Parts: sequence; structure tokens; C-alpha cells
Amino acid sequence: MAKAKTSFFCQSCGHSAPKWLGKCPSCGEWNTFVEELVEATNHPAEVWKTKGSPKSAAKPKLLNEVSFENLPKLTCSDPEFNRVLGGGIVPGSLVLIGGEPGIGKSTLLLQVALSLTQTRVLYVTGEESEQQIKLRADRLAAKSDSLYILTETNTQSIFRHLVDLEPELIIVDSIQTLFSDQIESGPGSVSQIRECALELMRFAKESGTPIFLVGHITKEGSIAGPKVLEHLVDTVLQFEGDRHMIYRILRTTKNRFGSTSELGIYEMLGSGLRPVTNPSEILLSQRDEPSSGIAIGTLMEGNRPLLVEIQSLVSASSYGNAQRTANGYDGKRLSMLIAVLEKRGGYKLATQDVFLNITGGIRVDDPALDLATCMSLVSSYEDKIIDSSICFAAEVGLGGELRSVTRIDQRIAEAEKLGFKEIWISKYNLKGLNYKPNKIKVQSAATLLDVILHIWRQK
Repeated sequence: MAKAKTSFFCQSCGHSAPKWLGKCPSCGEWNTFVEELVEATNHPAEVWKTKGSPKSAAKPKLLNEVSFENLPKLTCSDPEFNRVLGGGIVPGSLVLIGGEPGIGKSTLLLQVALSLTQTRVLYVTGEESEQQIKLRADRLAAKSDSLYILTETNTQSIFRHLVDLEPELIIVDSIQTLFSDQIESGPGSVSQIRECALELMRFAKESGTPIFLVGHITKEGSIAGPKVLEHLVDTVLQFEGDRHMIYRILRTTKNRFGSTSELGIYEMLGSGLRPVTNPSEILLSQRDEPSSGIAIGTLMEGNRPLLVEIQSLVSASSYGNAQRTANGYDGKRLSMLIAVLEKRGGYKLATQDVFLNITGGIRVDDPALDLATCMSLVSSYEDKIIDSSICFAAEVGLGGELRSVTRIDQRIAEAEKLGFKEIWISKYNLKGLNYKPNKIKVQSAATLLDVILHIWRQK
């Protein structure tokens, strides 16, 4: 029988140490080491001393000899959920979804489970009672005869129920509440999270049953527990948004079966989460009167083109140092674009406070929004209005030149679909342009100053 021993684990990143440390050498956090019981195993070198093959049933195979069965993906009625997963739920996949408390993780997964009326789903909950799940299901106004609820936190007991029920989809809420008899530490510890995730991963791969795990997050916004948890799973979804606002964003940060840049937008209602099929409509605010400092830019989130509204406010600084505040936009890139406008355009922004906001509550990092950001800043600085039927799609270089961006055809098509009359792009994008617009005029320019002169000073 293996002798039990103790070790110290960092509760932030999972780093182990033989003794207590005040500061974690891996993540730099203080006072995060906790002593946990671990089971001693044979040294890896001892395996090579034994003759014959190991006891594992797995044998080395040639790649050409590996058989592959292309199983169909399980699709639900939620198009946004299918998109972020890469087209649907992959059999045997392990998906981790994280988010702040109260953001709607449990509501989203219960809503997905209720929509799969032809699929046997087991909802394992360690945080809520059966009655609480029933109340939430009644609020969602959806019924299913194939959804089972299990209130259990012991993985060995859960696996016994899985063998008897044989579900086609498993939802675990949450991974931090589970514990395994193989580890003597308490639920939520690094050792327990790692062991429970490994057991679930083995079950998912061997049985071909997809499993969804709900994960807590730390105060910094990362998934709580060891970093190995994110390495084990196939897909990591981040549920973002302000609890006091109605819109939620489901973002893919890791996906072995699709793009890692996909984005799903939901509207939180009293009856649950409503998928927003055309997010450009909510990202563009409706205004009764035109205003300066507003420009429309295009960005790509995965395979989806979006149009967002950029709002800027440039005013004289009342203090010694000018403020630079960006909401939903990279502050360093904003400082770079301000420097380009000062050096190449002659705009005196060093003594001006600059406030930038991306409407809709999303965070963007597409360089194609550079031109729209610059035009928004100039519009607020000179107090001149940009026509609401004009949008922009170009990257701005340090020399003030307009650089080409990817997937320009899709950006132009999305702008035309939303009724824009004119779009400004880099002249270097014209060479690879295949889209033939009917109702929108494609304007091209070589520099940022060319766009500014055409829109205002030549009118």
C-alpha cells in the first residue's frame, strides 16, 4: 500500500513545493500555499526496471492504422452556442465554461439542456438543490422529458449513476464542488480539482459522452484552480458581461474543434438568455440627433463580421497631465494613435483629455478599427460630425499610412447589409477585393490625412 504524504500547493496556479512558501515562485501570489495530502506513487524510473510490457491496454500504433469515425456533432436550438463550440457539441469533448458569480452560467447550460428534447441529459449539481433547478426551469418556460437532475459531489457515486443511466450529455455544476475518494484533501483544493477533472476526462474519452464543466473564477478573472485544468479540457468558454446590464458575451479562449476567436452575444431577460443573431444592431446605438466624436468601424470576431460604434470625447485638460481613458479598447494602442495624429496630422492632443468608449460593452482588439478610432478622435477634437452612413475598415501605421486588413469582402458585405452608403478602406485592399457591392460605395485612400481631407475639408 502506498504511503500517504503531504505537499504544499499554490491555490492560484497549482505549483507544488515540499514546504510552505510565502510567495509562489510560479505566479508571484502571496500566502496561497496550502498543505494537502497526496498519495505517493512509484518513481517513474522503477517502471523501466520491470520486464515485459506495462499493464496498460494501450499499444503503439502507426498513424495510418488508426481508425477514425467522424461522428456527427450534437446541435442545439441556440445558434450562438453552436457557433462558439465550432458548429455544435463534439462527442467525447470536455468543455469548461467560466464566469463571474451570477453572470448566468447555470442558466445558459440549463437552457441548452432543456432545448435538447431528444437527448438524454444528466445535470449534476453540487451547489443547488433539485427544487432550485426546478424553479429555474419553470422560469425558463421550457420542459423536457429527457433531463435528469442529480445532486451529488462524490465522483465515485456520480460514475455509478452514469453507468446505470448512460446519458448522452453531462453537465457538472461546478467542478470546484466535486471530490474524489482517491484524494484526502477537501473539495476545491488543487489536488481535488485536478483529480476530478482527470476522472471526468477519462470517462468522456472512453465513453464518447460530451461533458460540460462549470468553473469558478478568481478576482483577476481567470479560471480558479490549477492551470492544468484548462490544459486538460478541449474547449474553454468565458461568459462575460456586467451583471447590471442586459447583454452577455460568450467568448471562446480555447477550442480544439474550431476557431478561438468566436463570439456569442446574449440578452438577459426574465425568461432566460435570448441569442442575439444580429449583434451589429445592438452595438450601434440609435440616436435622435447626430453628434461629434462618433465613428463606425468594422471588426472580425472569428468568422463573424461586426460593426461597432466608437465614441470619443476630447476636451481641454484641467490638470497638469492629460487623461487617457479607454473602455473596451487597448489603452496602449489608443496612445499610439494619438501620437500618430499629433505627428502626422498636426493635431495638438498632448494637452487634451481623451476618453474612448466602445458601445455594447464588448472589448475589441482588431487593428481594422484604427481608422474609425482616429476619425472619432478628430471628429470630437474639431467638433465636426461624421455622416452616420459612413463606416471605416483600415489599420493605421506609425507613418499615418492606411494598411490593408483581412477579410475585407465580409466587412463590406456586412456594412452593405446594415444599410451603410459608404465605406473607407486602404487602397492596398483593392487588389484582393472580390466582393461586388450594389448599394454601398467603396472609397480607398493611402493615408489617414487623405480620409480626413475628403470627409470634411473638401465639403
